[in-house]
Amino acid sequence: MGERDAYANLLLPRLLRDRGVKGRDAALATELTYGTLRGLGTYDAVIEMCSDREPDPDVLDALRLGAHQLLRMRVPPHAAVGTTVDLVRLRVGPGAAKFVNAVLRKIGSRTLDEWLPIIAPDAADDPVGHLAVAHGHPRWIVSAFRDALGSSEELAELLEADNARPLVTLVARPGRSSVEELEAAGAMPGRYSPYAAYLREGDPGQVKAVAETRAAVQDEASQLVALALTRVPIDGDGDGELWLDMCAGPGGKAGLLDAIATHGDLARPLDDAGAPGEEGAPEAFPGGARVLASDAQHHRARLVWETTRDAAVITADGTEPAWRPGVFDRVMLDAPCTGLGALRRRPEARWRRDPAGIADLGKLQRGLLGTALDAVRPGGVVAYVTCSPHLAETRVVIGDVLARRDDVEQLDARAYLPEVGALGDGPHAQFWPHRHGTDAMFLALLRRLP
Repeated sequence: MGERDAYANLLLPRLLRDRGVKGRDAALATELTYGTLRGLGTYDAVIEMCSDREPDPDVLDALRLGAHQLLRMRVPPHAAVGTTVDLVRLRVGPGAAKFVNAVLRKIGSRTLDEWLPIIAPDAADDPVGHLAVAHGHPRWIVSAFRDALGSSEELAELLEADNARPLVTLVARPGRSSVEELEAAGAMPGRYSPYAAYLREGDPGQVKAVAETRAAVQDEASQLVALALTRVPIDGDGDGELWLDMCAGPGGKAGLLDAIATHGDLARPLDDAGAPGEEGAPEAFPGGARVLASDAQHHRARLVWETTRDAAVITADGTEPAWRPGVFDRVMLDAPCTGLGALRRRPEARWRRDPAGIADLGKLQRGLLGTALDAVRPGGVVAYVTCSPHLAETRVVIGDVLARRDDVEQLDARAYLPEVGALGDGPHAQFWPHRHGTDAMFLALLRRLP
């Protein structure tokens, strides 16, 4: 029972390994888990239409699994119904099994396209409500995505991308691994990041470079926002710079920043004159910096320590800094957020999050950003990052903090990501699953003025 609140992308791989489930069985279990979680809202609406009473929790979960097989998988209907009924008979009892059999037969009497006009609001009268049911997202999240996009034109495409199974993305930490090494292990080069590789199949933990923490699992947008921070020119030659990752756990961005700080941006080396190796490209960091990584939770700080090599790692609350103000050259603030940008990988998060909590998160985000700006020296740069496109966590936070300070300017983040297009109107950069195949990561770059 202690595992019921765990994220599926963290819990499921461990359960499969512990039980020795591999190959096609593992692929089926993964699709059943993630697919059912993604379509939860849609399946619940269909189940309600086909049931004369509210099912018990365990029975409801079984009905959801059966509905996913019937409505979105190629499992033969008799097999989907039969295996689900057998599961309920074994785990709950014969009475519940008869109930499940009757409900699933009603569900299987129509296709998903035939069910949608029955369970979803009319698209013309209530487009947000229709998309919420059709694509298995809470209504408030669909509204938030529409506001962040600025219109409804791409909304259905975004929701479809949110429900698509993402590729596992790896990062080859410079000076410690390479994309070529990951390719030799069965991966293919990434689309944007010079350090990214996509794993077609298999357990990333079985890749040698990942097992040795020379590479890691990291979304491509997460790699790029860290890379953008290192590309902003500041006074000095980079040697001796001090960087801070304020909310570093579990260590993805800290691991990449640590490698670049030590070895430099090896994907785009400097030429003999010290100019960027690519004409017109942002500055390539030459190496020679030090990283301090911090997290308020000790177990998350320990994960950072385990995945970095040269960084100093401490447990400290970013709202009560354990460091002197004005000493860092670059600060990464990957702020705590709703995580709405990572629903592809954590589909159950859409049902756990509550819009009522956004106000408290916003207060924390403003406080942390203020601390980050105080921590950086004049001329230094702060990267404010959220894995959420929600306006209350992104542009509104930046606008409120800038309105209270006259010692900060916002840079055009898109200028430091020339390999990526369609990042929005700026000056921030907003990644999207349907445009970029990444998490919906937000980046704002802020420079501290004298």
